[in-house]
Amino acid sequence: MTDPVGKIPSELDQLPDRDTEETAEWAASLDAVTKAAGPHRAAYLMRRTLQHAEGAGLALPKLLETDYVNSIPTSAEPVIDGDEEMERRITAWNRWNAAAMVTRGAKHGVGGHIATFASAAWLYETGFNHFFKGKESGDAAGSGDQLYIQGHASPGIYARAFLDGRLNEAHLDNFRQESGGNGLPSYPHPRRLPWLWEFPTVSMGLGPLSAIYQARFNRYLTNRGIKDVSSSHVWAFLGDGEMDEPESTAALALAAREGLDNLTFVINCNLQRLDGPVRANFKIVQELEAQFRGAGWNVVKSLWGGAWDELFALDTTGALVRRLREVPDAQVQTYQTRDAAYIRQDFFGSDPALVAMAQLLSDDKILECFHLSRGGHEPRKVYAAYKAALEFKGAPTVVLAQTVKGFTLGEGFASKNANHQMKKLSVDEFKNMRDLLGLPISDAQFVDGVVPYGHPGADSPEVRYLQERRAALGGPAPARRVQPLAPLPAPAEKAFAAFDKGSGTQSMATTMAFVRLVKDLIRDKETGKRWVPIVPDEARTFGMESLFPSLGIYSPKGQTYEPVDRDQLMYYKEAVNGQILNEGITEAGSMADFIAASSSYATHGEAMIPFYIFYSMFGWQRTADQMWQLGDQLGRGFLVGATAGRTTLTGEGLQHADGHSPMIAATNPAALSYDPAFAYEVAAIVKEGLRRMYGEAAEGEDQNVFYYLTVYNEPMPQPAKPAGADEGIIKGLYRFNTAESAGLDLPADASRIQLLSSGTAIHWALEAQKLLAAEWGVGADVWSATSWTELRRDALEADAALLRGEEQVPYIRKALEGVESPVLAVSDYMRQVPDQIAQWVEQDWSSLGADGFGLSDTRQAARRHFGVDAQSIVVAALAQLARRGEVPASAVKEARERYGL
Repeated sequence: MTDPVGKIPSELDQLPDRDTEETAEWAASLDAVTKAAGPHRAAYLMRRTLQHAEGAGLALPKLLETDYVNSIPTSAEPVIDGDEEMERRITAWNRWNAAAMVTRGAKHGVGGHIATFASAAWLYETGFNHFFKGKESGDAAGSGDQLYIQGHASPGIYARAFLDGRLNEAHLDNFRQESGGNGLPSYPHPRRLPWLWEFPTVSMGLGPLSAIYQARFNRYLTNRGIKDVSSSHVWAFLGDGEMDEPESTAALALAAREGLDNLTFVINCNLQRLDGPVRANFKIVQELEAQFRGAGWNVVKSLWGGAWDELFALDTTGALVRRLREVPDAQVQTYQTRDAAYIRQDFFGSDPALVAMAQLLSDDKILECFHLSRGGHEPRKVYAAYKAALEFKGAPTVVLAQTVKGFTLGEGFASKNANHQMKKLSVDEFKNMRDLLGLPISDAQFVDGVVPYGHPGADSPEVRYLQERRAALGGPAPARRVQPLAPLPAPAEKAFAAFDKGSGTQSMATTMAFVRLVKDLIRDKETGKRWVPIVPDEARTFGMESLFPSLGIYSPKGQTYEPVDRDQLMYYKEAVNGQILNEGITEAGSMADFIAASSSYATHGEAMIPFYIFYSMFGWQRTADQMWQLGDQLGRGFLVGATAGRTTLTGEGLQHADGHSPMIAATNPAALSYDPAFAYEVAAIVKEGLRRMYGEAAEGEDQNVFYYLTVYNEPMPQPAKPAGADEGIIKGLYRFNTAESAGLDLPADASRIQLLSSGTAIHWALEAQKLLAAEWGVGADVWSATSWTELRRDALEADAALLRGEEQVPYIRKALEGVESPVLAVSDYMRQVPDQIAQWVEQDWSSLGADGFGLSDTRQAARRHFGVDAQSIVVAALAQLARRGEVPASAVKEARERYGL
């Protein structure tokens, strides 16, 4: 008997074979088929057997790749529920107007993209006509479906909105010209066009990542009983080139693991990215299929149009399918631009069986197949793929639709490497396009060489059909609706006031103060359930493990095991209705969670209060693009950068030492960035944030903001709140104490300096205040600068008001009014952070900061290294006073020597 596994070691060798003779017979049968009918026939039979086994419910590993053919045969395609000819005319109008809009805008030099929508038109139109639920859909609870539109396809979405009456010609003529107030943004930007766009997607890779976490958040809302959105479906439209972004595939396993069958990716595989082929020497469709199947997704391939059926029917040897699998994508792109003779020679000439097949095909047939017939360009193919995606249960689906980039735009565009950068068509190219699409646009309508917009009329059959289809699906899409929600009731004052008296002799880090505050707020009967705690596998670092048993960690499977710490008070508890989103080690995934929760007030009409707590170094530096996406999506909530500052995290070193996150946050107009020094400041800022984002907003106040709080992990005594400090806490600056109120003895003629500090640095400033008084006879007042950024923004607004002829004094000048002594600012960040306000401070200004790279050491040693500890502050203060002649210059040298600086 022959060994069925030959000489190759196999994992099966370690398992007992109860019938080696039977195993050998199967192997011998396969050998016989291979010898008699060839290896391709043997492979076909093996795949058929595996397919049969899967259908019979046998537990077998799946193949990661299938042949380069459609997943759904033509014979199995369902009949489209609609008027196909009417939909063809609608799509033709949209193709035309998308190209016309970009071309007309080209004279202003504003750019635009034509080729993407040209390739993807049927992918969108089929969805709009038959699948995408609107906000008024009866079974989608006012949420509808969530559509993540490929950014470069935006002209096609505007064209459709123009056809159904939501936009007019003036809007289209202001594409990418927004400053006048009536323009259309270049890409999906909710902040710029908030009634249309829900999700910003053109920062490539963020759309697919966000779509996964949006689908997951929909399940979270449903499982927690906040709102049943189980009928909402998330559709993400992506480009095959976009899949190179690591974020595009970062969460595929999460989607499969949690069985997110409320999610469909539609990847437009036109085989081209911005500069050329996506996989010139390989096949992107096969690569993506393997990647998604390996991650556990259902894969539907829609590659070839109906014209290919005749060729596949002639492929009795499998030669055609083999050839399709081996031809690289760049060569497929070349076929799109070459004549029949070239295709006969290069494609069919490689195999005698294919040569014989080609002899049965006319040139017209070959050109139809290789130039025109793609699965993504035929509505029946797309309809079948989408229907299969919705009907598949237990896993998300990806539709891989093959198209031609620049389809219908003419020979100058189709499949050309440069077509992504081509912004316009000539008049002759438009006329050719008109004839191809069969549109009733006359030559006379091209006035002075300007391409006209096309519209069949507001009461035309096409428009009526379009509007009827959308009405049946629940209204227009895409659409963003913000329902008039009642302000959330303010939590009881007790939770915030608990920090007003300070911590007495107990030391507390502001990280812990924030966690304690949130624990109390989550207990609130009215709003507690709306908090969404998000943490990237660092809950214990931030002292949040006490929330595990009380709130539970969200898991769609609940807890199918007995936790190892079940007998402990703070055991690890997972639950289907868990409130905490503990995402594992993924800041990007955590941010995507936050974005979904932060915009739930608009997406689902349910205001949620997310807070995402993270190592501050791994927030803005790592995921600042997503923070920008958050602002663009008009999200609301609290980002909390814990262990913040360059020197507060002992021993961790360079990669953990945050000396710049407030500076990056300052670049985001939607971020209100605070660096609170004390627990009562944290409470005051959170209280104000809840009012502004979720409560009664003041007149003219933008609610679509989010807060960034930096909190430190260094236990320090927390003082009581000074009377009247609340306004300054929110505006960014207040005087914490004076040398006199601190009980320090000073000579009558003492020089004075103002110490402005933020976050943990205020404790070094307070120590420096004592040293200055006791050892140098200098009086120092200590100010808490809770937000350098808000002070700067207020000053910028005052400057702008002056240009408008309005008198407005910056708050920083009001706060320091009457102060004649110099100002020394210090923080645990680079000097750029406090220096944001320097130009508006009328007093003599100087600053200290932790510039440069971080390092591993004790806190005190790190602060001495960066020159921001109490003694360094004293020397800097004396130097500033010496320059003014208020202390002897010798005092500076003496202080340096005394403190070993």
